[in-house]
Amino acid sequence: MIQLTIRNLSKTYSNGVKALDDVSLDIPTGMYGLLGPNGAGKSTLMRTLATLQEADSGSATLGDIDVLKDKDAVRRTLGYLPQEFGVYPRISAVEMLDHLAVLKGIPAGQRKEVVNALLQRVNLWDHRKKAVSSYSGGMRQRFGIAQALLGDPQLIIVDEPTAGLDPGERNRFYNLLSEIGENVIVILSTHIVEDVKELCSNMAIIHQGSVLYAGNPETALTQLKGKIWEKAITKAEVEDYQNRYRVISSKLVAGKPIIHIYSEQDPADGFGPADADLEDVFFAKIGGVEAAEAV
Repeated sequence: MIQLTIRNLSKTYSNGVKALDDVSLDIPTGMYGLLGPNGAGKSTLMRTLATLQEADSGSATLGDIDVLKDKDAVRRTLGYLPQEFGVYPRISAVEMLDHLAVLKGIPAGQRKEVVNALLQRVNLWDHRKKAVSSYSGGMRQRFGIAQALLGDPQLIIVDEPTAGLDPGERNRFYNLLSEIGENVIVILSTHIVEDVKELCSNMAIIHQGSVLYAGNPETALTQLKGKIWEKAITKAEVEDYQNRYRVISSKLVAGKPIIHIYSEQDPADGFGPADADLEDVFFAKIGGVEAAEAV
């Protein structure tokens, strides 16, 4: 099984923003979630791995390919679905995919078969003659996966793929990504905790350019077991509780705030134990809770 190995990768932009700060990760075959808030450095890491920008220092290898130096070799084995991608306004899906197959170097005698198989795989065969620009958000993302699969890539990078999708489209997209991730490395970069929870057996949390956690989601949940407590409060009480407790998240349920706090002992004061979920892990890491250290 191929592995992507990243060591001490750093990138600082000309405006002084340190987008990547000594990032090291081991990413095996399968679905790998890269979770972090907007501006955490996820897209910088994805663009660097996709050979679209240079790192300042560090290394990355995909099997025996030097990702930072041998860009042509990387591109031959890479599938990339950026957060947004442009399409020609009047070109059909089958024409667009055929054009991209030419750019990918797929021989003329194989292109028709490859293009037709991919459109069927992503369930767009019945819509193949429609312009991609007329597709719904979910259909466009499925077309994006089809073009990312051209050339049988070993590494597929998808950046914020479910943003803007309705629940039905999101579920269909989950199923497609899960199927693809059985045999190749699929890096799913997202700020949506649910994406990682549903799909990924390994994950990393990145914030302000640094890796706060890398490992199995279940291991991260174990670190918080018995340490998350919840309570329903009024909106007027939120600030007071934030001052008195280590509040890691707050969400509205039936219009009333439910707060989750971190405490190694029973805090009393009307709090009850809560089963930690991946959202608690995410906010605990971002908030710097001591028990949520990187592994």
